[in-house]
Amino acid sequence: MIKTLSLYLSITLIIFTSAIANAAENESLPASKGFGLAVDAKGGIRVPAIDYRKDWVALGTWSVDNDATNEKNEDPEGAKGLHIVYTQPEAVESYRRTGKFPDGTILIKELFKTTTEAMTTGTISRAAETEGFFVMVKDSKNRFPDNKLWGLGWGWAFFKANDTKKTTTKDHVAECKTCHIPAEKTDWVYIQGYPVLKK
Repeated sequence: MIKTLSLYLSITLIIFTSAIANAAENESLPASKGFGLAVDAKGGIRVPAIDYRKDWVALGTWSVDNDATNEKNEDPEGAKGLHIVYTQPEAVESYRRTGKFPDGTILIKELFKTTTEAMTTGTISRAAETEGFFVMVKDSKNRFPDNKLWGLGWGWAFFKANDTKKTTTKDHVAECKTCHIPAEKTDWVYIQGYPVLKK
């Protein structure tokens, strides 16, 4: 009797754990808050035409090192670029709960040139004009297998600053994958730069 009860409880626990894992894997954002904002019926990607700076969560900012040298062969101070990344609040809530990005997550990375100047706190670099946008859209259902913007569980696209509707990206494998290989184990996203995802 005890062995039977123990076996029953073990099987129940396995089923329950599996159900939780599947629920996390299959979690999706509503189309109106995910795919519908950035993707057309053929898998074309655009920068969402919403005020994401106000309504979405700023995940984190990356500083791009100024690796040029000046006339005296010294490293110049300041950053040459800033990358600021945003996503939907619902995507953050889901990730913090499940450890996975839900289907329909949109990551927008704004690329800025910088201005470096002396301030009372020291030398600073701040965002200046926009250089462009990277957009990633989570696709756990492989919706567009023949579209080269899609693969590895995401849609991938880069946009010049003056055109948020037409991507210059032709093939995510040739143009995007290489930079993201170190982040393969974290769903191709450098989550270490996004403290907001931590509980």
